[in-house]
Amino acid sequence: MKSSAALHDIRNEGDIKTLVDTAFSKANDDELLAPLCQAVAQIHWPRHLTSLYDYWSSTLLGTTRYRENEPIPLHSVLNTQGTRSQRWISLLERTVEEQFSGSKAEEAKHKLATLFSRAQTA
Repeated sequence: MKSSAALHDIRNEGDIKTLVDTAFSKANDDELLAPLCQAVAQIHWPRHLTSLYDYWSSTLLGTTRYRENEPIPLHSVLNTQGTRSQRWISLLERTVEEQFSGSKAEEAKHKLATLFSRAQTA
C-alpha cells in the first residue's frame, strides 16, 4: 500500500478505472464475492464494468454518462443480503483508502455508505 502522503485524490477517468478495476480484482479473489462476480461475468462483464465506470464518473466527476435507475447487474444480484453487502462495502472502502486520499475519495466512501443503507431500508 502506498503511504497516505503519496496518494492523490480521484481526479479523472483513469482514477475511476483504477478504483473499479482494483475493487473488482479483489472481489474476484474474495471467497464470498467471487461467485457473484462469476455470475455477472456470465451475463456480460465488460458491460457491467462500463456501467460502473459511468456511475462513478457521474457521481464523483460530474459527468452525465450514467442514467439514474440504470441497473447494475451485480447490485441486483447482491441485493441487500447483509454479509455480502457489508463485505462489498468494506472491500470498496479499503480500495479507496489504499489508492486515493482527498475530498473525492471521502465522497466515494460516503456515497458507498448511503447507497447500501438506502438499499437496506427499501
